[in-house]
Amino acid sequence: MLRLGPFTLANPYVLAPMAGVSEMPYRVLAFRMGAALCPTELVSSQGLMRANQRTLMYLRFDAQVEKPYSLQLYGGDPEAMGLAASVGKSHGAQLLDINMGCPVKKVTKNGAGSALLSDPPRAAAIVRAMREASGLPVTCKIRSGWDARSRNYLQMAEALQEAGCAGLAIHPRTREQGYSGSADWSVIADVKRHFPELPLFGNGDVKSCEDARRMLETTGCDFVMIGRAALGNPWIFRELNGGEPPTPEERCALVLEHFHSHLAFVGDPLGAVRSFRRHLGWYAHGLVGAAVFRARANTLDAPEAVADAVRAFFATADRASHSGAASEEEQDVDYRAALG
Repeated sequence: MLRLGPFTLANPYVLAPMAGVSEMPYRVLAFRMGAALCPTELVSSQGLMRANQRTLMYLRFDAQVEKPYSLQLYGGDPEAMGLAASVGKSHGAQLLDINMGCPVKKVTKNGAGSALLSDPPRAAAIVRAMREASGLPVTCKIRSGWDARSRNYLQMAEALQEAGCAGLAIHPRTREQGYSGSADWSVIADVKRHFPELPLFGNGDVKSCEDARRMLETTGCDFVMIGRAALGNPWIFRELNGGEPPTPEERCALVLEHFHSHLAFVGDPLGAVRSFRRHLGWYAHGLVGAAVFRARANTLDAPEAVADAVRAFFATADRASHSGAASEEEQDVDYRAALG
């Protein structure tokens, strides 16, 4: 039985919180495909306290699908994070997650994200403040350390566990590495050996279903947090749970569903079309004609034109998947013809 605080999760596969990706429409798709948990993208504690409208948009969730609803917050001040935790609870959060791993300078310069790796006592104080203010389970996401000379992940894990952390996710790269180099999965295994009772999420360099299963087997972690492998591929959660890859028709229908949900979520048609372009690139990745499709999609501003391009592209991808003979260049020509 996979437990996280008071919740039982259906399986060990979790969508990683990703900025610009882990919005409500994509979380709902991932849950439907079998993800056990889908935290929000990182939300500013300061923005939440000021009731910033853009920040509040990130809190929207589907109560019928998102069970449990996990809200990820970031900030460096325990008092402010406690207040933000209370606001998050009032908006429906059932789990609170603290981002202690983001390496981006605009986050770390304010003492948040991976800056907290250099101050375990303050990180622990934030956990306590949020637990006391909200009464909700609090999880944390960390890295292996600030740099190669200060890989203090065991010290962080100990401090956070003592503060009452309900679960720990670790991305085994340092802040200095960013997203370069390789994730050192031995770090995940080391944390599990030292803290066997702490629910542990492994994260980093999970590029396929095989990688996800191998991480579970080789590190002993309880959950695998999947990021890049889920971009444009919510079906990875279905496949990990024994399901089949999508058919071309299913892929097309789901891309259109995601697009229309994104339009409704953002509310501004032009803004939604432009912010959805990254998703179109991910959905098309690896399919014949993807380069032409991306180039075409990046010129479109009208929702109807985007939907037409999606239908034309996947109709061509369907023919390519069954012919097996046409070259990529020939399929690009076919796709251009389909576009008219």
